[in-house]
Amino acid sequence: MAKWADYGISAVRYNAAHTHIDRVRIHQDNGDSFGPAAEHERATIVKAIKDGVTFITIPQANGQWQKGQPVYIIKVNGVEYVKTVDNGLPRDNLENLPEF
Repeated sequence: MAKWADYGISAVRYNAAHTHIDRVRIHQDNGDSFGPAAEHERATIVKAIKDGVTFITIPQANGQWQKGQPVYIIKVNGVEYVKTVDNGLPRDNLENLPEF
């Protein structure tokens, strides 16, 4: 299986207002499998994307990782958000991944 991205994001944790992701669970994409989960702050993911690291969402279905959408940084009103879709809304959006 070809790599989908450098890392897959499997779960998110939002701030109290539920508008910004503050942490994510990521897994290294090894090509034929995903590595163990590691938690990182949102700012770390934003910096990594700016540095050229690629991320994709990886929802689970029937115990298997599914290929989701590429993750981008989108600016709305001058604020950078982590998104899969540029919907113009001032909040992070990662395809309704499970929360932790």
